[in-house]
Amino acid sequence: MALETSPPSPSPSPSPSPSPSPSIPNPFPISHIAGRYLLFDVNVISDARRTHNITGVLIGTIPNLSQQNVFLGIPLELQPEEARVLVEQGHAFIVDDAEMHRKGLLGMGREERVAFLREMDRRGMQIAREERGRSEARAEKALRERGLVRKGKGGKGDGSVVMVTDTGTSEEPSSSLLFDPREQTPTTVHVSEKKLEPALITPTTSYPPLTPPIPPADASSRLPEVPKSYPLFRYLHSKGYFMMPGLRFGCHYSVYPGDTLRFHSHYLATGLDFDEEFELLDVIGGGRLANRVKKAYLIGGEDGSGEGEGKAEDVPPVRAFSIEWAGL
Repeated sequence: MALETSPPSPSPSPSPSPSPSPSIPNPFPISHIAGRYLLFDVNVISDARRTHNITGVLIGTIPNLSQQNVFLGIPLELQPEEARVLVEQGHAFIVDDAEMHRKGLLGMGREERVAFLREMDRRGMQIAREERGRSEARAEKALRERGLVRKGKGGKGDGSVVMVTDTGTSEEPSSSLLFDPREQTPTTVHVSEKKLEPALITPTTSYPPLTPPIPPADASSRLPEVPKSYPLFRYLHSKGYFMMPGLRFGCHYSVYPGDTLRFHSHYLATGLDFDEEFELLDVIGGGRLANRVKKAYLIGGEDGSGEGEGKAEDVPPVRAFSIEWAGL
C-alpha cells in the first residue's frame, strides 16, 4: 500500500475559458426548494460549470417517460457543498423559492396582474392559431385525398366542401350511347366551425411576472448546511478539481482533474475529522477498490494544528492523503 500526501493540482486547460455571458447575473440566485439547491437557468448552469468547476446533477425528467434517466435535463441539483462554496466565494446567493413566490405574487399590483393576464391570453391565442393552422392543413390534405375541395376563395369559405367528379370520357362507350348523360350535381358536406378559444398555458418562468431576486446585503448569512466532509471538498475545489457524488464507489466524492466530460476521475475522496478514528480495514478496502477501478483513494480533513495547506483568512488548513493498493 503506497501513500502520498497532498494530491497535485490539475494542469490548467490549454484553451482559454470564454468570457461569461453578459446575461448571467453576478451573483446569481440558487433556488432552495424542499431542502434541495437547484439551478433553472441554462446560461447559469453552463457558466457555473465552465467558470466555477461546478457540475451538479441534472434531475429533470419527461413526465410520461420518468424512467428514461439517460435523458435528464434542467433543473440542475447542486450538492450542499457546491452551493456553499459558491456563496462563500461571492458567486451566488440562496433564495427561499416558496417565500419569494408568495411575497412576489401577493405584492403584485392590479396593473401588473392585468398586464400579465393579457400577455397569457396573447400567447394562448397565438398557440391556438398555430394549432388551428396545423389542423386545417391536415384537413385540406385529407380532403384532397378523397377528391374533395373546400368552397370559397383561398380554401376559406362557409365551412363546406364540394365533391369533384370526373367528367372525362367513360371507359364504356356503349353505355354513353344508350343513356343520356346525367347532370353531375356536386355533393356538399358541411363542416362545423368552432369559435377560436385561447389555449391554456402554464408559465414556465417566474420572472416575468415576478421581478428577479435581489442579492441580500450579507449573502453569507444564509449559508447551506454541509457535512463534515466539506473542508476536503473546499480544499480540492480550490485546487481546481471537479467533483461528483461518489456514492457508487462508497466515498463522498469522485474527484476529476478537469471537466467530467473530458476526464476520468483520479481519486475517490472521503472527508473525515482530522482526529476522527477509523478502521484500518476501511482504508485497505478503499485503496483496493480505488486501484481496481484505476483510481487512488484519498482521505483528508481540517488540520487543527495549522500544519496543512490553505490560507488562514480564507480556507482552514486541510491535509489530504492519497492511498494506492500496491498488491503486496
